[in-house]
Amino acid sequence: MEHARVRVYWLPLGAGGRIVARNGRAFEARAARREHRAACELFHAALEVEVGAASYVIEMAPAWSRVAEDRGVVATGPVGLRWLGVSRLFRYEVRRWRDGVIPDREAAIGGPVLVDTDAMRAVHLLALVPLVPGLTWGRDELELGEMWNSNSLVSWLLVGSGHDVDGLAPPPGGRAPGWDAGLCLARSWDDLAA
Repeated sequence: MEHARVRVYWLPLGAGGRIVARNGRAFEARAARREHRAACELFHAALEVEVGAASYVIEMAPAWSRVAEDRGVVATGPVGLRWLGVSRLFRYEVRRWRDGVIPDREAAIGGPVLVDTDAMRAVHLLALVPLVPGLTWGRDELELGEMWNSNSLVSWLLVGSGHDVDGLAPPPGGRAPGWDAGLCLARSWDDLAA
């Protein structure tokens, strides 16, 4: 059986730029006021998957952030409003990037979190990446209770490929908006398939 490894990285929102960090803090301040709780640090999840000698980075990123010509783009979706997605400025990419890199990986809090896996589940996870629904980033089009974003992608892939995510959470005092949307969608599709 081939060697397999799945790692989750919890990256502070905006680790690579002040605009994202500032917008994230404003979003969290409004959410905390609305929910009558203290504001939390926001995180987004990124995945690395190894199967045998092959290594992949799976991420959701702006379509305009062209870090490399061959970056493993397998799906796209709109940002903000569906009709805005006609412009590359308002479109995201889902990447399954062989030998890719996670921007700001060194900023990950707590280092990589190993997810219990095997070759069959890791291969299944990689096969699911192009099948991710092209939902609008930042919206809750399916009424899942949270917006769709990169955290949704990661949780959807993990649950959809049979990985246990019960103990997987952002660092203490942190929140990963969108995580539950991916869980909910993956579990509802699982229920439909049963």
